Amino acid sequence: METLSLDRLGDEIAELSAHVDAATASSASSTPARAGTPDFARAAWLSWRVGLDLGAARERVRVARALGTLPLLAQALARGELSYAKVRALTRVATPETEERLLTVGRGGTADHVERIVRGWRRVDRKAEDVEVTRRHASRSLHVYQDGDGMVILRGRLAPEVGAVLVQALSAAREALYQQARGKDADAWPAGVSAETSRRLAGDASRVVMRHGLDGRVVEVAARTRTIPPALRRALHHRDRGCRFPGCGVRFGQGHHIHHWAQGGPTTLSNLPLLCRRHHRAVHEEGYQLDRQPDGELCFRCPDGQLLPEVPRAPQVFGDPVKILRARHQAEGLVLRAQTATPGWLGERLDVGWAIDVLHPSALESSPFSACQSKRTIGTRP
Repeated sequence: METLSLDRLGDEIAELSAHVDAATASSASSTPARAGTPDFARAAWLSWRVGLDLGAARERVRVARALGTLPLLAQALARGELSYAKVRALTRVATPETEERLLTVGRGGTADHVERIVRGWRRVDRKAEDVEVTRRHASRSLHVYQDGDGMVILRGRLAPEVGAVLVQALSAAREALYQQARGKDADAWPAGVSAETSRRLAGDASRVVMRHGLDGRVVEVAARTRTIPPALRRALHHRDRGCRFPGCGVRFGQGHHIHHWAQGGPTTLSNLPLLCRRHHRAVHEEGYQLDRQPDGELCFRCPDGQLLPEVPRAPQVFGDPVKILRARHQAEGLVLRAQTATPGWLGERLDVGWAIDVLHPSALESSPFSACQSKRTIGTRP
């Protein structure tokens, strides 16, 4: 009876884990982000809104980004067939061309097997990259010559970094010739910069008046100009210790005038919070609002005016969360059982080198094993 109850408990844990992995796939794919939002901003949002450690949030965003081009792995995670731990490892090396083979590894092996194979796979990738770099280096060339009518012809094959320098130099020369032809100097160039962008760029660092308390600590710092002098900047960094936008925490930032200097706002410590470049732009140009309360605390608001709390409250879950999750997946037609994510491993010893020979594209070209064999095994020697 005790063994039977333990088996039932194990099945329940396995089934619930599959539900959690399927829910993780749903949450990862639906993380809100505006077009062009950098990954660090998405990770900061997850850390703030969900309570994830920032490192775990960055990894969640990386996995979600990778799964956007790996539909087979994304579907396996969404169906609870692969654990998030396995998918997280596989997305470090998977490409659209190799994900089918790696999906076989995930289904057949344990999470430890997957991690070991991924480490071996990355070693082969680095070796292949070194070979490719050597090949590209040997194929470099640059030919400059004149044709029959005196025109100069350039033909070559350059390393990416050298080519980038050449393109920049040509662009600069072309712009200089263009300005020379039009008879205009750099001071006459027209602006492309909005008023808010100008205010954001101008609201930065100069002369200073400081007021100290009885204990010698800086109580207030003021300046005659909108620029922030070094002493005031040091006090600002010492006080705020990084970007004050909720959920950010980037250590370095820019001083922002709450009451803008152009509208009479002083360059004082009380009128300056520290914001990273991304959130400084959000306040100036994306509609986010910021003011300081009478008690000295900062108050952030979304573009629609809703309060952006420093730490959001966890959502209330009414009822048994396990039953709710199971009912949701059942309504979506997702049938999850205790064996859904069970690997096909039968206890064989894992031979990582043999597995990489079977699975990796670079090794397959010279390997005696076929792709069909790779689908019948996770890389364990029979």
